[in-house]
Amino acid sequence: MPFDIPAQLLYEDNHLIILNKKPGQLVQPDPAGDEALETELKSYLKHKYHKPGEAFVGVVHRLDRPVSGVVVFAKTSKALVRLNEMLKAHTMNKTYWAIVKQRPPQDEALLSQYIVRDSRQNKSFVHDSPVKDSLAAELSYKVIASSENYFLLEVNLITGRHHQIRAQLSAMGCPIKGDLKYGYPRSNKDGSICLHARKAEFIHPVSKEKISITAPVPDSDIWKFF
Repeated sequence: MPFDIPAQLLYEDNHLIILNKKPGQLVQPDPAGDEALETELKSYLKHKYHKPGEAFVGVVHRLDRPVSGVVVFAKTSKALVRLNEMLKAHTMNKTYWAIVKQRPPQDEALLSQYIVRDSRQNKSFVHDSPVKDSLAAELSYKVIASSENYFLLEVNLITGRHHQIRAQLSAMGCPIKGDLKYGYPRSNKDGSICLHARKAEFIHPVSKEKISITAPVPDSDIWKFF
C-alpha cells in the first residue's frame, strides 16, 4: 500500500501528528521489513522541517494492518509519555465503525468479557468468565445504519486488547466483513477488513485543549454507501 503522508494528514502541531491509515499499511515495521507509517513519517518530518538528524516519532497506539482510520503519533517525548498515560487511564476515547453481515442480538449493548491472546496464531479468544492469562475486555456498540445485506456498527472501545473488536464481534456471531481470521467466509478484494477507526477524542497532552479528530472512510463502494 503506497504512502502519501500529506494526503493522509488529519492534524499536526508541535507535539502531535495524526494520520488516516489506509487498509494494508503497517503502523510500525515488522520482522519482514515492510515499510511502515512510522518510518515514512520520520522521513517526511525530517525533510519538511530540514532536520539535521532523525525526526522523533512516537507510536501512541496501533491499528491492525487490514484496519483503516485514525492513528495518533507523538512528535515529542513529553507528548508521548502523557498520551501513553491517557491510554492506560482510558481517557482517550476511540470510536470505530464496523460493517457486519449478521444483525447483532441487540441493536445496542455493552460487551464485558475476557480475552486470551495466542501469540503463535496471532489471534485472540473470547471467554465469558476469567481463565488463565485472560484480560478483561469491554466495548459498547450500537447499530447506526443498515443496507439489504449489511449492518454498520459504531463501537466504543473501553479497553484496548489485542484484536479486541474483531474477536468480540465474532464471538457475538457478527464477524467483520472480510475478516477471515475471525470467521467471515470471504475476504475483501484488497485484503482489508471493514473496520475503521472513525474518531479519536482526548485532551491535548500539552495545551490541554480538547482534540476531536474524525477520519474519512476508505474509498470503496460499501463504505461510500454507509
